[in-house]
Amino acid sequence: MNGAAAILKALEMQGVDLIFGHPGGTIMPTYDALYDSPIRHVLVRHEQAGVHAATAYARASGRVGVCMATSGPGALNLVTGLQDALMDSTPVVALTGNVPQALIGTDAFQEADVVGITQPVTKHNIQVRNVNDIPRIIAEAFYIASTGRPGPVLIDFPKDVQQAEFTGTFDVEVDLPGYKPTYKGHPRQIERALEALQKAEKPILMVGGGAQNAAQEIMVFAEKSGIPVIPTLMGLGAFPGTHPQCLGMPGMHGSVAANRAIHHADTILAIGLRFDDRVTGKVSRFAPNAHTIIHVDIDPAEIGKLIKTAIPVVGDAKWVAAELAKGAKKLNISKWLGQLEDWKTKHPFAWKPKPHLQSQEVIQAFWEATRGKAVVTSGVGQHQMFAAQFYKFDAPRSWINSGGLGTMGVGLPFAIGAALARPGELVIDFDGDGSFQMTLQELATLKKLDLNVKIVILNNGFLGMVRQWQDLFHARRYSEVYLADSNPDFAKLAEAYGIKGITLSDKAKLHETVKEVLAHPGPVLLEARVYHEEGVFPMIPSGGAAEDMIIENPRETVAGD
Repeated sequence: MNGAAAILKALEMQGVDLIFGHPGGTIMPTYDALYDSPIRHVLVRHEQAGVHAATAYARASGRVGVCMATSGPGALNLVTGLQDALMDSTPVVALTGNVPQALIGTDAFQEADVVGITQPVTKHNIQVRNVNDIPRIIAEAFYIASTGRPGPVLIDFPKDVQQAEFTGTFDVEVDLPGYKPTYKGHPRQIERALEALQKAEKPILMVGGGAQNAAQEIMVFAEKSGIPVIPTLMGLGAFPGTHPQCLGMPGMHGSVAANRAIHHADTILAIGLRFDDRVTGKVSRFAPNAHTIIHVDIDPAEIGKLIKTAIPVVGDAKWVAAELAKGAKKLNISKWLGQLEDWKTKHPFAWKPKPHLQSQEVIQAFWEATRGKAVVTSGVGQHQMFAAQFYKFDAPRSWINSGGLGTMGVGLPFAIGAALARPGELVIDFDGDGSFQMTLQELATLKKLDLNVKIVILNNGFLGMVRQWQDLFHARRYSEVYLADSNPDFAKLAEAYGIKGITLSDKAKLHETVKEVLAHPGPVLLEARVYHEEGVFPMIPSGGAAEDMIIENPRETVAGD
């Protein structure tokens, strides 16, 4: 057995049955060994799509996603996806080839300092120098990626290591003395949290992406206590969006009820979130009336990093939420709940009717037609926010988007990864005409796999979110955001790849078209030609706070102007 075969054997022992990748010179020995391996390989058309697909596979399944690339440009094409996985705490293991060790540092063909370059964008990375270290290093990589605060790990394999004879053992134990995540929160801190909630008059519970594995425990706690719940963009699905206690997501494009609840709350329990700036706005004006903030996170570095915390609880969200549920009592907050219900009723997510088809109504139609039973991905932009607002997520791991990095182009590779993670389930990618064009070559991958993925391109002919900011804050100086004059016919493009393409512009045909899309077996691309000047509201301007929230578009133009 050579090192390449040892790599695949070690991956099998970690339960890996699927790898996303693209071959090349320095990783070729491992691809040669893959020819005889039971591990399935998905050939993506660009390495960045491979790491994105692995990210979605991990988030949709709860397992570690795996991707593979060659040296130099292949490995460097992983960088954006690794940073995306790091910021959204996703367990991914990336395998890269490199030039033989004797050539490292000589500017050899397709050489790059992959370990040095990816150190800031990974939880851990390492270059294998001894072929017999392969099983141990791979076992450690999977352990690091999937434990504590999850994140991406990169392993770099010089070509000579892959070709060397393996004489080691696969019987390895992971023992990392300097890495011991805390899973069980301190009992006294949990008691203090429950005591603070009992005294609160205006409490709220915020849940983030780190709470996706704790949905059941959070539900028990929330229903026993009666506390109103605010899932962040990454936390959507960790608490059902249709539940009466759910206030919707907070932040820049969050609901009026959620943002006002945070502003007026006296006590905030936050589980598995990092108080991102898109949630807090201006930190000094965030939750000004909250005298007690309780922060539950498995990563102690996040607690107190941005928001002063009165009661820190370091531990796993699932374990801590279960303990909170055990001690939960009904809160006496009827007046507070009445105020929140009034805000929810008066200021729901909505849109003004227009003759033109609108993104919001397209997403709403898909939610109604699927009854929310789908895994949803998105690119980044207005369509992402519309999907978060109008598709109600009731199940964990059902909403996969790029929250921290905001990576355009992730929608399609995310959909591919999610569909492979959840075979037999419907996957919908709500995408934008700008975002989609960054990775549209993966239509070839989708066609080859024949997955049940429905791509819904909300084509407004603009880089919509940038246009919205230029509209509101740059005197309508629309610099380099117009796409309509050079966009392809997306339905024809899909047909060129052998995928069914549909174009929709008549809103009277919306519901019948949605039915047609969902009824078709296999992949479909729907291009919905929507209103060109639509905006995402509510909106808190960058650097603002809840009091600065713009509830409706102040520059709403008449359709046809």
